[in-house]
Amino acid sequence: MFLDFHGRVAIVTGAGGGLGRQHALALAARGAKVLVNDLGGAVDGSGGSVSAAQAVVDEIRAAGGEALANGASVTDFAAVQAMVQQAMDAWGRVDILVNNAGILRDKSFAKMDMADFALVVQVHLMGAAHCCKAVWPHMQAQNYGRIVMTTSSTGLYGNFGQANYGAAKLAQVGLMQTLAIEGAKYGIHVNALAPTAATRMTEGLMPEDVLAALQPEAVVPAMLVLAHESAPTRTILCAGAGTFEAAHITLTQGIHLGQGADVPEQLAARLAEVTARGAGEQVPQSGAAQGTNEVAQALAAHR
Repeated sequence: MFLDFHGRVAIVTGAGGGLGRQHALALAARGAKVLVNDLGGAVDGSGGSVSAAQAVVDEIRAAGGEALANGASVTDFAAVQAMVQQAMDAWGRVDILVNNAGILRDKSFAKMDMADFALVVQVHLMGAAHCCKAVWPHMQAQNYGRIVMTTSSTGLYGNFGQANYGAAKLAQVGLMQTLAIEGAKYGIHVNALAPTAATRMTEGLMPEDVLAALQPEAVVPAMLVLAHESAPTRTILCAGAGTFEAAHITLTQGIHLGQGADVPEQLAARLAEVTARGAGEQVPQSGAAQGTNEVAQALAAHR
């Protein structure tokens, strides 16, 4: 099955370079009309110019595609709403949102300025929330939508010097989980992409031969799968160097210990049983699954 996007309208944030640019080019090449958003700032979020977004729009148009440029900061909700309205005015709908915009302010947590922590969270988490909120009523009205969050292995598994980035990136997964539940009855599928790619944000962090294998283009197929009408929902798809994996947030079966005075000691002694992977482990379909499992074991223990 060819992943066709003709008739679809996509908004890609942070699409003036790197991974976002590749996302925008790929969607346009497969027929989507694309609003290319980019603040045009430095990796740390400073500065700004619409020229980066316009350059990608020019590329798309030169190849015969249809695109518009937008220089809004995703941290500015009013500007984000205007961005979505720009797409609505031009094309009458918004089918796809790829939340790709991001910045880095890396330092060990001991040395990190809390203003840098807050700004990274503002761009990655609040930026994604602003964009989702702005497209949501339009997707509800048309009973169709595909939203792709950009999470990270740093958010999923941690990385030295990136406490701010990791916190914001895992928060996007939490946003995905609930929006997927709330969007289900409107045909809105929400997923997350965890890319490993050589971009401005990874320069100097890896050896040259590794960077050569991690071209942003290699991640794009995962985005296309998550943005297509055949997309799953609530999937965390990982991609890099042409390899694709899935990440899952799971719940172990656990053990029931009751509420006795010695439960702390019992729990300490049997913690390996609580954390053991395998039989009974599940990928919960909602937060209620945890409580359901806990109460079920409690009731069974008292029968």
